[in-house]
Amino acid sequence: MSDKDVERNDERHDGPEPWWAGLGTRGAVTLIVLGVAAAAWAVLAPALGLGWLPLTPQNLTTGFYQAAKIVAIGVVLLVGAVLTRRSNRTTATEAAAGPERD
Repeated sequence: MSDKDVERNDERHDGPEPWWAGLGTRGAVTLIVLGVAAAAWAVLAPALGLGWLPLTPQNLTTGFYQAAKIVAIGVVLLVGAVLTRRSNRTTATEAAAGPERD
């Protein structure tokens, strides 16, 4: 069997993308801020006697866990965006410099 007999397909069909896949840098920062605000709400709402309000967790640990998930997704997206931007900048700089000479 030769290489031309094998069909190569680089497309992957793993299913639908997650809800946060296309948020970008601003979306990542927004998720981080929302996660920190959710953690603060989990602590302050019951302390101020506002536990009856919607979105107030019944258990402090559950509230922190949910907030940490939001912050973690935001941090991963932010780091990915920064690294992609840095990689693109490095590639563009190398292309503009031309070929290296010995």
